[in-house]
Amino acid sequence: MLSFNAVFAGLPVTVFETMSRLARDLGAINLGQGFPDDPGPEDVRRRAAEAVLHGSNQYPPMMGAAELRAAVAGHYGRFQGVSLDPESEVLITSGATEAIACALLALLEPGDEAVLLQPLYDAYLPLVRRAGGLPRLVSLTPPDWRLDADAIRAAVGPRTKLVLLNNPLNPAGAVYGRAELEELARALEGTDAVVVADEVWEHVVFDGRAHVSVLSVPGLAERAVKIGSAGKIFGLTGWKVGFVCAPAEILRVIARAHQFLTFTTPPNLQAAVAYGLGKEAGWFDAMRRGLQAKRDRLADGLAEAGLTPLPSAGTYFLNVDLARLGVADDAAFCERLVREAGVAAIPVSSFYAENKVTTVARFCFAKDDDTLDRAVERLAAFARGL
Repeated sequence: MLSFNAVFAGLPVTVFETMSRLARDLGAINLGQGFPDDPGPEDVRRRAAEAVLHGSNQYPPMMGAAELRAAVAGHYGRFQGVSLDPESEVLITSGATEAIACALLALLEPGDEAVLLQPLYDAYLPLVRRAGGLPRLVSLTPPDWRLDADAIRAAVGPRTKLVLLNNPLNPAGAVYGRAELEELARALEGTDAVVVADEVWEHVVFDGRAHVSVLSVPGLAERAVKIGSAGKIFGLTGWKVGFVCAPAEILRVIARAHQFLTFTTPPNLQAAVAYGLGKEAGWFDAMRRGLQAKRDRLADGLAEAGLTPLPSAGTYFLNVDLARLGVADDAAFCERLVREAGVAAIPVSSFYAENKVTTVARFCFAKDDDTLDRAVERLAAFARGL
């Protein structure tokens, strides 16, 4: 009888693929999976096309094209006050998920513990387990999804190798600032734990907020791995160009894992991302203003429809408090929603491994205004029938 790796063999298809497939099959409006309707900045896409036709299409350096690594260092210096050596502290990967996999495979050995904050991106848990790590879960709860330093401190033990932090936090839309990160640093004092910070939503923050990277926080910077994503920065989610930034001693080992996963990333996309990272601050401000207006449009529509939106300080996502409707099973609710209302959403319980929050549904607002308005009309009609 055939046997397979136990970590992956029993995993279901992700909830994102399931809901997107249902949306396609049923002709529903897809506010589930997090991708924009907008095709992305034309000048960045044009730069990629030109690089395909006129640039090299052979292997770029394993660590990433020098042009892009310099652009990443320069970008984070401008926007986050982080000083990086592009030669020894920046690595380019084929997407942020590959970056996460490289970090976990490089840092964890069998029996090491990893502290994970839930709700969590669904790739974290199987990757930790595949690396042989033992997850220690800390639960965050609505409406504010507060980063509880005491709970993290309680989860950290002598076998803790790393803490995996997502900031801004998908699916909650929470953004953790300097005060919270300094609390995290104090919680890890006296330990050797590395902080792997998934910061892919770093530019998608609202209401005048500025992202604070772990690499800019004393007590974290020397033990931190920062992960970024060109796909999230430019709304080009299919490009899969990720960045890993870390002290040279840590990055060297992560790069060894990377060389045996994807090894390199398409050179034309690297050239285009390098160009895009050099854009003026005004472009990023305008991008945020546009997404904030969409957040507010959907929030206002949901409230008028009798649904209760929770605050969203960042990401593409707005959550709805289903408990106000008497709903206790968000997965069943989202199944009904896509079939009966023709709108796909994601149950937030799917982002938990245990002690699940089961009364929150996540909606993506990075869509055309007409799409959002039609979705609200359908949701209002559905809510009236509850």
